[in-house]
Amino acid sequence: MSTPPLNLALHAKFNPLIRPYLVITIGATMVVMIIGIPFAVIWFLGVGQWWARHYFAKLECQLGDKTLRYRKGILVQVEKTIPLENIQDVTFIEGPILRHFHLSTLKFETAGHSAGQANDMHLSGIIDAHDFRNRILEARDALKQQSMRVHSDSPSAPSNDDSAHQLTALRGIERRLDEIISLLKAGK
Repeated sequence: MSTPPLNLALHAKFNPLIRPYLVITIGATMVVMIIGIPFAVIWFLGVGQWWARHYFAKLECQLGDKTLRYRKGILVQVEKTIPLENIQDVTFIEGPILRHFHLSTLKFETAGHSAGQANDMHLSGIIDAHDFRNRILEARDALKQQSMRVHSDSPSAPSNDDSAHQLTALRGIERRLDEIISLLKAGK
């Protein structure tokens, strides 16, 4: 029984409450860094709201049949395409401030990523993030199962008859090697 292609095209939706969350958290970070207080005043007077509105408009995440693609950023835009087969885990993060804004963060852990890349591989504000996380993991598992079936059905996979012939051939080679070793020992 063969499985049809997955044909997924699921677009994540983002919670608009991410805008005030970003304004407050970035502004608070500026205030904590005492030297950033003048910038925080400008930030809270309107620049932060403008930035958060544009950031929100650029947020995009799409789960395809073989990849997860997301885009974020204004001045520095980050667009990543992650092959589903490379995703090791998707971590769901929800702290008290995120919870206050009804938000959460999904952090993507991939095979072969370096420490510097891991910081770029997270998305905050996806509506129903638990469900989206589960769909990503289900799609990854389905892709791996489909890949395993394709490889096990391929003609390059040895059948039982092929395995028996290979074993017979290997035993014949082993007998010949034993004969050669005997002749070499006798010739010493």
